[in-house]
Amino acid sequence: MAAVTEPLPALPPTFTATRDALHALAEQVVSAARYHATGRIGLRATPHGFGTPAFGDGEVVRVDGTELVHERAGTVRRAPITTLADAAAFVGVPLGAPPVYTAATHADPNAPLGIDQEAAAALANWCARATDLIEAVRAERTDQDSTAPQLWPEHFDLGAEIGDEHAGTRANFGASPGDDTISTPYLYVGPWDEHRRRGVFERYPFGAAASYEELRAAPDPATAGRDFFAACAHSLFDEPG
Repeated sequence: MAAVTEPLPALPPTFTATRDALHALAEQVVSAARYHATGRIGLRATPHGFGTPAFGDGEVVRVDGTELVHERAGTVRRAPITTLADAAAFVGVPLGAPPVYTAATHADPNAPLGIDQEAAAALANWCARATDLIEAVRAERTDQDSTAPQLWPEHFDLGAEIGDEHAGTRANFGASPGDDTISTPYLYVGPWDEHRRRGVFERYPFGAAASYEELRAAPDPATAGRDFFAACAHSLFDEPG
């Protein structure tokens, strides 16, 4: 995916409702499709949304704006996102969260999801930006063990693990679309070792964060995001524990 460098757009008033609807779709249909085929649940940022990596016979299930896309064996099918029940039937997967954790979403399977196009685009933009920023940290910190960024269906946030657990520097570098702690999207770094949660990591119970509003107010949001992750990485990896 190409790096996203444009200004951050204002979030539409429909963002939270759309985010919650897409979270339910991600957990109960998109991730479920990958889980039933492979036993894995992680998703990725994809063009105009999010989805699975390819599995099986070139199968991909992804969200593209307000459409659900199902690719398999060289064929591509699309359907408007209506309800969870319709989405599961379209993909051909049992509806429900992967049974490897307690389900986080509990939407009515037959209720309209009501996904707004502008809000869906804002969420897709956020996922793309976050992926770019996390990959930049991994590229700059090749001396540190890291994992590829994944969108986790239970929390609906995108993150990677970077650092050395035995040295106490392992941390989650990620991006949330908003939750009970911070209502709007934010970048975060959460050290695994609670003793490292001091200084820049004392702002929130999980560690450090840069909010959507803070990034949007910066002259260059992409640079502000890189600077946030770089400062956290410096504190973790370059300063004494």
